[in-house]
Amino acid sequence: MNTVNIDVAIIGAGSAGLPAYRAAKAAGASAILIEGGPHGTTCARVGCMPSKLLIAAGEAAHAARHTAPFGVHIDGAIRIDGREVMQRVKSERDRLVGFVLDSVEAIPASDKLTGYAHFIDDGLLQVGDHTRVRARSVVIATGSSPVVPPLYQALGDRVIINDDVFEWSDLPRKIAVVGAGVIGLELGQALAHLGVEVTVLGARGRVGPLTDPAIKAYAERTFQDSFRFEAQAEVEAVARVGNEVQIRFRTGSGEQVEDSFDYVLVTAGRKPNFDRLALQNTSLTLNSQGVPLYDPRTLQAGTHPVFIAGDANGVLPLLHEAADEGRTAGTNAARFPDITPLTRRAPISVLFSHPGIAMVGARHVDLQPDTFVTGEVSFEDQGRSRVMLKNRGLMHVYVDKASRQFLGAEWMGPDAEHIAHLLAWALQMKLTVDAMLEMPFYHPVVEEGLRTALRNAAALLRTDA
Repeated sequence: MNTVNIDVAIIGAGSAGLPAYRAAKAAGASAILIEGGPHGTTCARVGCMPSKLLIAAGEAAHAARHTAPFGVHIDGAIRIDGREVMQRVKSERDRLVGFVLDSVEAIPASDKLTGYAHFIDDGLLQVGDHTRVRARSVVIATGSSPVVPPLYQALGDRVIINDDVFEWSDLPRKIAVVGAGVIGLELGQALAHLGVEVTVLGARGRVGPLTDPAIKAYAERTFQDSFRFEAQAEVEAVARVGNEVQIRFRTGSGEQVEDSFDYVLVTAGRKPNFDRLALQNTSLTLNSQGVPLYDPRTLQAGTHPVFIAGDANGVLPLLHEAADEGRTAGTNAARFPDITPLTRRAPISVLFSHPGIAMVGARHVDLQPDTFVTGEVSFEDQGRSRVMLKNRGLMHVYVDKASRQFLGAEWMGPDAEHIAHLLAWALQMKLTVDAMLEMPFYHPVVEEGLRTALRNAAALLRTDA
């Protein structure tokens, strides 16, 4: 049994673990990076990038079907070759993973260990069956995994998670998506645009991350143009029959439906990967689910030299947040007990649908009633959006009544991912609605819709004064 003594041990070499390693080294500490699974990050292998490749294929198919209003007629039927679609998804995915692997390969061999780690005691880790690591500080960056509820676990290979989609060699005929969060809606719509018959079964009326009732209702109606969307479905029974799955569910209106599908794609949430860590062998304080209690500002678990970063902590499961957390955790682990709180960036969330969904800053549900005004714009008659025949969407921006400061926004509409960045920058700069309206808006662009919403908010502030 080999024994390694180190300043900082990082468990997990993903989007948080790699920055944590680099930050610890930059702070002058010795560090070792421990990984038991495949290298390449969740984002590159089964998350952000392969999903966008599938979405891009779906957008191409959708655009090809909607050329006639421009006077552009495509003779004959649009043919979608599922094998070619998935071949490109996988080949481009592998190329992107390769870039991450190159960065891991550049790390000195003495700073890497392969194997799953678990705690023997507070500062001692067992890695595989070959190495023990005695560390002054530990960063837990083990990521998260999809949750498959017990109801679906008996379906064998007919129940899949998003990881499995990107290993397909061809597209299925018909699929049920359980869960109407970001992953379920993105993949569900992409597959529908590629000719797959899709039913999305949500629960409790959820539509992605949206909390504004008007925007949520608009998005729900819009998604129904792409696939069958039951946002308040109650699944009563599932059964495997041959190579199909039969599902009985009740809709929000009380209608009982039975249908058969090739696969059930479960996108019902994720859980942190703590199962292998044997945290019970430490003196960390754990909650009822076995998750360490920690400070989301410093990422420190209690008073211990243990820091939790990335999807493992469940705060903001986004790549840029994981990287920020990794850098903070690595630096704090290296400099312990001298630790510094993480400065978070303006909250930003994007759902890559057609049209897109985005949220910036404070959510509608978190705002105090009567303290803000809501500026609104419909993109249905917005100039550039109508020119491109992408004129679907509704936006709400929230502005504080007292300070006139921009607080946040929720919307569905064209170019949402780009407008989201403008608003996130404005929020982080603490701009007022007046300062935002002094910024240049070119003509004709979709961003003029944002200006309309801001003008509406400013008018409401004058009325309220």
